[in-house]
Parts: sequence; C-alpha cells; structure tokens
Amino acid sequence: MEDSLLCTEMDAEEGCQRDSRSTQGFWDHMTFRSITSVMNRGLTKQLDFNDLLLLPTDMDPSTCHDKLLNCWQDQQNNSCSNTSFLGAIFSAYGGPYLRLGLLKVFNDCIGFGGPLLLNKLIRFLQQGSGSLDGYFFGILLGLVSVIKSFSDTQYTFHLSKLKLKLRSSIMTVIYRKCLYVSIAEQSKFSEGEIQTFMSIDADRTVNLCNSFHDMWSLPLQIGVALYLLYTQVKLAFMSGLAITIILIPVNKWISELIASATEKMMKQKDERIRRTGELLAHIRTLKMYSWEILFSRWLMDTRSLEVKHLTTRKYLDAWCVFFWATTPTLFSLFTFGLFTLMGHQLDAAMVFTCLALFNNLISPLNSFPWVINGLIDAFISTRRLSRFLCCSEKKSKVEQAAKFQPIFSNDQSDLVSKDMAVVMHDACCTWSSSNEDQNFVLNHVTLSLPNGLLVAVIGEVGSGKSSLLNSILQETRLVHGSIYSRGSSAYVPQVPWILSGTVRDNILFGKNLDSQRYKDVLQACTLDVDISLMAGHDLAYIGEKGTNLSGGQRTRLALARAIYQDSDVYLLDDILSAVDAHVAKWILHNAILGPLMEHKTRILCTHNVQAISSADIVVVMEKGHVKWVGNSADLAVSVYSGFASVNEFDTSSYIHSKLYSTNPSNMGKQSLLMEKNTDDIQLEAEEVIEAEQRKEGTVELIVYKKYAGFSSWFIAVVIFLSAILMQASRNGNDLWLSYWVDTTGSGQAKYSTSFYLLVLCIFCIINSSLTLVRAFSFAFGGLQAAVQVHNTLLNKLINAPVKFFDQTPGGRILNRFSSDLYTIDDSLPFILNILLANFVGLLGIAIVLSYVQVLFLLLLLPFWYIYSKLQFFYRSTSRELRRLDSVSRSPIYASFTETLDGSSTIRAFNSEDYFLARFTELVAQYQITSYSELTASLWLSLRLQLIAASIISFVAVMAVIGSRGNLPISFGTPGLVGLALSYAAPIVSLLGSFLTSFTETEKEMVSLERALQYMDVPQEELHGFQSLNSGWPFQGVIEFQNVTMKYMPSLPAALNDITFTIAGGTQVGMVGRTGAGKSSILNALFRLTPICRGQILVDGLNIVDIPVRDLRAHLAVVPQSPFLFEGSLRDNLDPLQMSNDMKIWDILEKCHIKEEVAVAGGLDAHVKEAGTSFSVGQRQLLCLARALLKSSKVLCLDECTANVDMQTASILQKAISSECIGVTVITIAHRISTVLNMDNIFVLNQGTLVEQGNPQALLQDDSSIFSSFAKASTI
Repeated sequence: MEDSLLCTEMDAEEGCQRDSRSTQGFWDHMTFRSITSVMNRGLTKQLDFNDLLLLPTDMDPSTCHDKLLNCWQDQQNNSCSNTSFLGAIFSAYGGPYLRLGLLKVFNDCIGFGGPLLLNKLIRFLQQGSGSLDGYFFGILLGLVSVIKSFSDTQYTFHLSKLKLKLRSSIMTVIYRKCLYVSIAEQSKFSEGEIQTFMSIDADRTVNLCNSFHDMWSLPLQIGVALYLLYTQVKLAFMSGLAITIILIPVNKWISELIASATEKMMKQKDERIRRTGELLAHIRTLKMYSWEILFSRWLMDTRSLEVKHLTTRKYLDAWCVFFWATTPTLFSLFTFGLFTLMGHQLDAAMVFTCLALFNNLISPLNSFPWVINGLIDAFISTRRLSRFLCCSEKKSKVEQAAKFQPIFSNDQSDLVSKDMAVVMHDACCTWSSSNEDQNFVLNHVTLSLPNGLLVAVIGEVGSGKSSLLNSILQETRLVHGSIYSRGSSAYVPQVPWILSGTVRDNILFGKNLDSQRYKDVLQACTLDVDISLMAGHDLAYIGEKGTNLSGGQRTRLALARAIYQDSDVYLLDDILSAVDAHVAKWILHNAILGPLMEHKTRILCTHNVQAISSADIVVVMEKGHVKWVGNSADLAVSVYSGFASVNEFDTSSYIHSKLYSTNPSNMGKQSLLMEKNTDDIQLEAEEVIEAEQRKEGTVELIVYKKYAGFSSWFIAVVIFLSAILMQASRNGNDLWLSYWVDTTGSGQAKYSTSFYLLVLCIFCIINSSLTLVRAFSFAFGGLQAAVQVHNTLLNKLINAPVKFFDQTPGGRILNRFSSDLYTIDDSLPFILNILLANFVGLLGIAIVLSYVQVLFLLLLLPFWYIYSKLQFFYRSTSRELRRLDSVSRSPIYASFTETLDGSSTIRAFNSEDYFLARFTELVAQYQITSYSELTASLWLSLRLQLIAASIISFVAVMAVIGSRGNLPISFGTPGLVGLALSYAAPIVSLLGSFLTSFTETEKEMVSLERALQYMDVPQEELHGFQSLNSGWPFQGVIEFQNVTMKYMPSLPAALNDITFTIAGGTQVGMVGRTGAGKSSILNALFRLTPICRGQILVDGLNIVDIPVRDLRAHLAVVPQSPFLFEGSLRDNLDPLQMSNDMKIWDILEKCHIKEEVAVAGGLDAHVKEAGTSFSVGQRQLLCLARALLKSSKVLCLDECTANVDMQTASILQKAISSECIGVTVITIAHRISTVLNMDNIFVLNQGTLVEQGNPQALLQDDSSIFSSFAKASTI
C-alpha cells in the first residue's frame, strides 16, 4: 500500500515536472523546485535523456538559430565593409541582457548591507547597552543574507539561460555556414580551424555574457567598498588602495602577455587537432606503411610548441594568482599600519568592518584579470568567427556567372533553359579562394550538354574531369565566364561520402520512403544481395565513413542514394572503377542505362570501355581544356588515341574470340555463385560502433591518484603543505589583529605599536612567500600532467589495433584530444587550485570560529549533517548530468566533422535543410542536459546560502545574549566577536564555491576519466623474437597455410582455411566479387587483423614471430584509397628521407606523374589537406611512386589502377612489370585487363580459394570461373 502511494506521488510530481515552466508557481520558480523529481530519480538509477527537464520554448535551438541568423544577415546587408558578429549577437540578445544588468546592480548593492550592519552590531557590543537593538541587528544581518541569496541565484539562472541560447545559436549558425560554403571558399580555413570554431571559439564567445556585466559591476563594487572604508579609517585606506592600484597596470601587462600566448597556443592547437584528425582518419594506411610512429612524432612536435605557449601562459597566471592572493593581507597591513602611525586608536568595530569590506573587495579584485582575459579571448574568437561567417555562400541554382562577364542575352538563355541541361560559356575555375592564386583547373571551357543524354567525360589522370563536375556544382570559384545547370542535381563523388547511420538513412537522405522505388533502386545497384546478408538488413548500422563496408559497396550505396533522389542531372565521378567487372556491367545496364535514369541527363567521368561506347556524347578533357566533343562511334579514330589503347582492345577482342562458345547457363551459375558472397568486412550492425561508454557513480579515487601521479607526487605534497601553511599564516594575521584591538581597547597595551606592526609584517611576508610557492608549484604540476596525459594517450592509441578504430568513431577519439585535453591542460588545474584554496579557507574558518565561540561546535554537527545530505543528494545527480553532457556533446562534433567531409555532396543534393534539422536535434539534446545541470546547481547554491545565513544569525544573536551575561560561558571580547562575525560572513560564498569547485573538479575529472578510458585500449602485439636483416625479404616467397581469419568472433570467417603459395618474384592477381576476401588477404599478411588458425610464412619466416612494425616496414603497399597528407611532396613520398632527389624524380617519371609534379612546384610543393591539390588518379600514381621508392621484394597493390584511365593503367602495368623484375607483386583487381599478363591468378569466393592458374590457360577453359569473369568484363 505504502509503495503504491509513493509511486503515485512520484508520478504526480513527475507529471508536473514534465509540464512547461509557465505552470510553475512563483515560489517553485524561486526555489528551483522543478529539478527535485530529476534528482530523486538520479538517486535511484542512472539518468537518461528522457528523465531530464523539458526545454522552455524560447530556448529551442531552431528559434535561437533563426534569431541570430536574421540579425547577422541584417548586419551584412546594412554595413558592407565592417560586419561584426558581436553586433549581430548584441542585436539578437542585447535587450534581455541589459535588463539583467538592473538585477545585478541590486545584487551588488545589497552585498554591502552585511559590513554596515556588522559595524552597528559591534558598536552595540562595545557600548554594552541593554536595549533590544542588538537582536534587531543580528536578525537583520541574517535577513539581508537571505535576500541576497535569492537575488543572486535568480541572476545566475537568467544569465545562464541566455548563455545557453547564445551557445546553441552560434553552433547552429556555424554549422549552417559549413553547409552553404563551397569547397573553394572553405579552402581559406583548415579543417582543424573550422573544428576549433565549433568546439572552442563558440564557448569563448558565450563567456562574453559573464565578462561584459562584470566589466562595470566589479568597478562599482570596488568603488562602494572604498567609500565605506573611507568612512571607517579616513585617508589611511589610501595606502592599501595604492598597493592595489600599483598592481593594476602590472596585471594588465600580464593579461596582455597571456592573451598573446593564448593566441599562439590556439594556432598550434588548431594544427595539432588537424594532425590528430589526419592520423585518426588514415590510421589503417599509416599502420600498413608502418608510419604511425613518424606521424606521432610530428604530432608531438606540434604539441611541444603548444605546451611551450601553455607554459608561458600558466606561469603568467601564477604571477596573477600571487598578486591577487597577497593583496588582502598587504591591504590590511598598510591600512591599519598607517592608521595607527597617524596616531589613531584601533577599535574592534572599525577593524572588523574594514576586514569585512576587504573580504568584499577580494572577490571583485581577484576576478578582474580573469574578466579582462575572458573579454580578450571573446573578442579574438568573435573576430575569427566573423571572418568565417563572411565567406560568400553558394548561389541559388539559377545561374552562376562571374561578376564582370556579360551573361547570355535573354532569348539565348530561354533557348538554353529548354533543352540544355548544362551550359558552360568560356568558364575559368580555380580551387583557390584568393585572387592571387590563378591556378585554373578549368581553362576557358565552353560546353553545352543537352537534356536526357548519357555524357561520358574521359581523359587522362588530372585532366580536370572531377573539376568539371565540381564546377557544375559550383564548388570551384568561377573567375571568368558563366556556368548554368538546369533543375535538381545528384552527385556521386569519386570517394563516396557515407553517413554514419542505417543503410536506409543513407539512401533516403531525408526523403520520404517510396517502397517500390526503393526496391527498384536497390536492385539496380545490386545492393539487395548485400543487404540481405547484413544483420538488420537495410536497418543495419554503418560506421563512420562506411568503415564496415567494402569500397565497392560504398560506391553502390552512394549511387543508390543519387538514383533514389530522382533528380534532373546526375553527376557520377568514376563510379564503375570501384566495383568488379560483373557488377560494373550490371550497374551500367540496369542503373545508368536502366529505366530509373533513362530520360535523365547523366554526366559520367569514366575509364570504362563499355560505358564510353554506350554514351550519347563523349567529352575528352586534357589539362583543364575540353579537347574534343562528339559521339563514341567517332572517338576511336579521333584525337584521343589513348582510349583505343592497343592493350585494352586487343585483349578484349582476344577474350571475345576465346569465349564466344561459353555456355550461357554455365555463366549464369557462376555469377550466382559470385552473388551469394558474403561481404568482406561485414561486421554485424549492432557491434560495429560501440555506444559511447558512461561510467556510473562517483569519479573514483584512482582517477585523482592517477592525476597526482601524472603531475608527480612530490609536487602534490609541496602544493598541499604550502596551501595549509599559507592559510595558517593568514588566520594568524587576523587573530593577532583581534588581540591587538582588545589589548589597546581595554587600555592595557602590553607592547609598543611598532611591535604589533612588526608581528603583522612578519605574518604578511610569510603569507606572501607561501602563496608564491603554491602558485608556481601548481602551475608546474598542471603542466607536467598535461604533457604526460597527452603523450600516454597518444602512445596507447598509436599501438591500438585497427579493429579498435573501426569500432570507434574518429569524432569520439578526437573529442578526447580536443575538448577533454583542453580541460586537462587548462581548466582542471585552475579549478583544482580554487578547490584547494576553498578547502583550506573553510578549515581555517571552522577552527577560528570554534576557538572564539565554543557553542559554535554544537551548531557544527547538525550543520555538517544537513550539508553532507544536501551535497550527496546533489552530487549523485550532478555527476550523471555531467556525463550525459559529455555523451550528448560527442555526436555534435562527430556530426560536424562528418558534414565537413561531405558538405559538397549535401549541397549537390540540396539537402542542407535536412542536415541542419538533424544537427539542431543534437544541439537540442545538448541544451536539455545543460539546462538541467544549471537548474540543479542553482537548487543547491540557494540552499547552501540559506544555511550560511542561519549561521550568521546564530553567531550574532549568541554574541548579543553573551554580552548581557545571561549565559554561563563568556563569549569573549568584542575583538573576538568581531573576528567571528567577519569570518562567518564569507562562509556563504566559501561554502558555495567549495561545493561548486568540488563538483566542478569532479566534472572536469570526467575528462581525465575519459582520457584514461582510452589508455586502456587493447594493444597490438608489437614484439617478436625474430630480428630482420635490412634486405629481407630476399626472395619474396609467400605461403598461406590453412589460414582462417575472422573480423569478429561472432562473424563468419572472412578467410576460410585458405592455403596457397606465391613463388618469389612472380606477379599474382587476386580476383573475386566484392567482399570475396581479396582485401582480407592483405589484412592478414600485414597483420592488421590477427588470424585465428594456420600460419603465414614470408621467406620461410612465420610472420607472427616478427615484430609487427618491422614486418610492415619491409613490405610495400599501395592502398585502395590513396593517401596524401598535408606537407611537402617530398615528405609525402619519402618521409623517412631514405632516397635522394635523383631517385625520386626517376621513379616519378616511371609512374608518369613527373610533369604534373613539376607543374605543381616540384618536390617542395605543398600538398593540401588530404591531397586535394591532386586528382584521385594522380594521388594513386604518387602512392605507387612511394611504394616503388621503398624497393621491397614484396609489393601489394590494392585496386590501385581503379581510378586511372586505360592508357595510364596500361602504362602503370608496364612500369610495374619493368620496375618489379624479381619482386613478388600481389594485385587485387577489378579490371580483368590488369591481371591478364600476370604469372598466376587466384579466384576467391567467400574467403576460400576456388580457382588458381595461369590467366591465359584459364581463359581457354570455358568452364573456369575466371573466363566467365572475363566474359562479363567485355562489351
């Protein structure tokens, strides 16, 4: 019965809590009652997003986004030259913000009620009059504290709500900008920089809200305090003030130095995050090259520069802390010293009113430099954001024309719009956004493509095929001429962009589901077979960048997405090269030429012979010019001789003659056998991406121990001791003052004034020197920890197996290296320092109060009980909320990073609104956790302040009762009572800030906990007992003996008991349908995935016995997706500096890329991020050159000729044949022509070897699987 009652009560409470805030009563609103139901649940279970408070309607991210965006656009329209993001923020949120200022004024003024009432109370005690005024003052003192605590929490609540609105609007505005800015415009900023805008600059701009009001409020508080001091000690306060004023320019100078160090640090941080992102994105390739150590070393160099600036900043901070912490003691020494030297008598009321006023002064004086720093940071950040937001956005689809170029005349444009799909008139385009760099990727191109035709764009590697498509999509910058495209477009890039989400999400791309069309599309792209094999079918989850799909599946998925959109113009960039011959043929006939796309305009960049011969129009590109346009029948005899490369046509006619007798039913069987194949890396949906872990319960003690260990235990002990001694000297200083007041007050001064002053002086010096020790040892310890954490984390991640990276989204790991590491670098030591100061401060106060008023000890126990109950109730929820906060923050960054990669695809599909809505939902979830966190912390803060108010009333009233002599215990002298009261007053802020800093420390420690979590990742088996000779492998004999390999224990084997031997110096081709296990053979050979059974021998050595990095360093590989990183071209080709320039040029010539490299600026040319300065085909050639430079006896080529044209492909084959005499070459190929001249062919299916032999012999055998493959690949 009791249980059910409890439940209904909980439900009722929950019901009213989920209701909107408007239904709350005034009292509930003032006391933050709405959060209690969340806290009750937080005590009993792990909180979830559904348990949190509902967002008030005005805090909805889409509302906030529209508000800020409109203001920003007004700014841009009104002032062309000088648009300021700060101005836009002010016009969006300035009104309510300024109204909050009035509450702030009331708040500040009521703060001075305390010291004035204290003065009255002590005067009353000194006179010892019998009236009831004492009680009145005592109770009033408590009442003022109560009013202050209510107005304080309300101000913070409304200010923080405003900050949350601002944060969500800035985030969504930045995200929207990324969606609308073309690649050429975006090239002004590196990816790391754009990510910093979202993660750090947004937060700094939001902190402007605090700093801006503090800019006028702090001087106001300081001014009032100084005036009240003047009323107490006349002009003596000037000496104390002089000290403070001398320190102001010093602090300003320090804060300027801090600002410049911060800006330099942020630059290095951007670069480090970019490098980390690059490392994580290409970790699989880096491991195959055995370059991960090299990359991490480069990353460490950037990090050490960042730490250098961080060090400057931290030590300057330490000086700041020292100056501000010593100010109050110096203040009291100089003020009272001068006052007594002027011949005045010190009395209790005056001294302790002054001390209370000093206490009121400390906080504004202390926070002033931080406020200035915050303002400087915010101004820097808003300037950075303004620069980004001023980028011009992609224009509407109507027409894009260079400003100074006459557009078509009207009648002509009418003619254009009816039957032309794409018209380019004398167009010059460049990838660069600046006017200086006129490196045209399209040079005076004039081209008209009619509606509804299939257009094949062909040309050598780097001839401008992809640039042509990007120019039609307006991704390049049009410098001259005009480009027009009609209707909607759909785009499949050469490197397909896959969304992390379900297969269905990827295909629908925000459109509604039309099940018949959906089914047809899947069939046309042969995805139906793959999907039927996935766990969860089309609701199977795909990891970031499509990690759990093979290359061919990614391309087909991207194609399916394009077809489903039912657009007018399809731009397909080299989609047939990523799939094998069977599939390519199917896609060509059923998708590109099929009923779904029949009457659409299809522009296809390709090297595929069948596609070219099926095209209505062929466009031949060469070095950014259109060299020839016509139909495919005229092509063979035309300009483009390369197309009719003897090699390709001969082999195809040769295959024809051999195969025409092939029995069609036999062929059907074989293609069925191929179709039934499982996918290579088909990890099951549920297991691909592990959900981000959240720890439960308190942050464990071990985390704090680890932190102390990182910063060194010796430093930790020094810090702790200096803090305790510093507090002791400070309390000693105050006790000595009260002793002095009492002895002189009673007229029985034992010592001379100069002696009292001397002791005060000694206390002051001890206090200052201990403060200095504490500040610097803290800065040193924090830096040690920052360096240690980063290095350990990086080393652990570098040594993690590839499987870990496949299962963990890069954004999640990057989050550890950006925001979590920023916390460990910067805010964690800062908060810990405050926590320590608060802790020893409270300890000092408790000891002094107990010494002065014994009865205070009686109050201490119940008070401690209530306090611990409150904080326990709060902390269990606050930790959960902070963890939810971290978990809800990760998807924002992951989604942002992902969108940056695929922004051109999103723009091509016109899906900007859909993605903005998706992102807004993620921000809304982040808002909800932050809003609940805020309400919870204010709930606590209010209750603590009320407890402190009752302590003050208690001490005051007991003192009044004691002075009347009604109690058996005497309450000491007015001096001690004054001391007790001046100590009780700051208890309010100290208790609150102790708990805040404690919970903040716990929250910040979550960052360390998250970093530690990745320090426990599984490690690769790096060591082996077999040391290698530098020339190994000598022959290059590779033996697989009964090898079975699984990507996960629960999955079917990717290689199934496979046995074969590759003789040294032979060239072997691996063929098979997508997912037959071709790439798995390389994964096993390079030990990227450990094998379950069997063994692999290279030159008779079992590769398990060889240290894994040595093994990879001795084998050469050209990966499936070409990889170039930002840096010089020489570093890209030969990062370990093993070859001289002569050798490099020689290899480049053999790979037919020497000319392009020379044009780009030689070996010292700067390669842009991800190698975007070269086309995909050129990148592939550079990767081949890199592999040949290694001159290993084993060379593995993973579909490396997929993205190059026939002519280049045959040249490459020749280069490989001539360069690699005596080298074992393993080629994974989709094009049959690439493997026809090999010594041996392995046909794989479902991870088993189904056929092997000489390609020519297999071709002649009509029943062989290989011959059916070859048949499919011909026209």
